[in-house]
Amino acid sequence: MQIDGQCHCGAVTYQAEIDPGRVSICHCTDCQALTGSPYRVTVICAAEQVRLTHGVPKVYGKRGDNGRIRFQHFCGDCGSPLFTSGEDGGPDDWGIRWGSIRQRGELTPRRQVWRRSAAHWVNDLGGLPARLMD
Repeated sequence: MQIDGQCHCGAVTYQAEIDPGRVSICHCTDCQALTGSPYRVTVICAAEQVRLTHGVPKVYGKRGDNGRIRFQHFCGDCGSPLFTSGEDGGPDDWGIRWGSIRQRGELTPRRQVWRRSAAHWVNDLGGLPARLMD
């Protein structure tokens, strides 16, 4: 599937070819801290499948709970997370952050990882009062 996306302010844009079946939810504590939410949604792909079309993201590396360094790619202007990549450079080593993808409404997660770190209430949201915003 061909997708495109950008950071919140539009300073960094990209295009990519992805497999919609590779969308996953990560509950690790790093993803919780990076998003300020209980999990992060990502589509996994190879670096060759991603092409920057405008701007260049900032990058920093951090050792994760699994002991590997993950590089976080984000907009230097607005701070929006865009990609993650690893030190190994394997074919499934890049992740595109779901929130930056324009076609995200067509991408449903197919698996969860680091479930042991999941917030205990994450599966109980259906019973909460909801307010639809215009």
